[in-house]
Amino acid sequence: MKKNSAILFAFVSPAAILFLLVFLYPILRTLCMSFFKIDGVTDAFSKWQFVGLENYQKLLSTTLFRISMGNLFRIWAFGGILVLSLSLLFAVIITSGIRGKSFFRAMIYLPNIVSAVALATMWLQYVYSPKFGLLKSFFTMIHLDKLARIQWLSNDHKFMALLIAYCFGMVGYHMLIFASGIERISGDYFEAATLDGANRLQQFRHITLPLLKGMFHTNITMWSVSSVGFFVWSQLFSTVTADTQTITPMVYMYMQIFGAGNSVTERNAGIGAAVGVCLSLCVVLIFQLCNRLFKDKDLEF
Repeated sequence: MKKNSAILFAFVSPAAILFLLVFLYPILRTLCMSFFKIDGVTDAFSKWQFVGLENYQKLLSTTLFRISMGNLFRIWAFGGILVLSLSLLFAVIITSGIRGKSFFRAMIYLPNIVSAVALATMWLQYVYSPKFGLLKSFFTMIHLDKLARIQWLSNDHKFMALLIAYCFGMVGYHMLIFASGIERISGDYFEAATLDGANRLQQFRHITLPLLKGMFHTNITMWSVSSVGFFVWSQLFSTVTADTQTITPMVYMYMQIFGAGNSVTERNAGIGAAVGVCLSLCVVLIFQLCNRLFKDKDLEF
């Protein structure tokens, strides 16, 4: 028994040490930094100035940060509804026995393997372009001149253009998660429901959806994590760092740590750390909420 314990300890120790160094230490350091005023993120501890909760108070009283949190909520809520709805729809269609299942699954997932920079450039240059963009050409072709004249990259429409482009690239990833859950459901359930006279819609409502609670939990959690880390798309769709239509908390954090943007006159890595703590708490809160909403202990496959 002691020999087995020693072998187990030998195998577990490297992973545990790596976890402590790569994950736990940065988390604790960031939490600690959020209570200090720090000019540079790499400054020695002796240069840190303790300010208590002042960093969090500054965040709550800063208009730009509140705007960034509002943008993040809109991305999470409206984008989440759009992405998860389309993902579930495509997953149901693909697992329904259609021909070319592998081809369609690969095509829908394809945007996920393309660089975010390349994907955003495609939308900016070839879809939203006011001169020869796909949307302008399409609406002109069907004689909807009013829609063809819309400037998608103007301040009035930039956020919606950003959200649509981002959601386009995320549908495939969440579709695969839903599809894996649907494929785990035994066909006996659907066969029995068919014999009882249930149509496709009733089967979807009373069999598929209840047995996908775990997949909803996973997808909402993963969507929350990706939304919180929203940075690259915001930077690519904005010509200025502090554009109120595209700024997100991650961009605001970048501005505070590196002093980027006209609205930031001094660097304060402590405020940047406070932003990171707030975002982490948001993800944890959503995760706990999902645990309460999507309980599937009473379900079995």
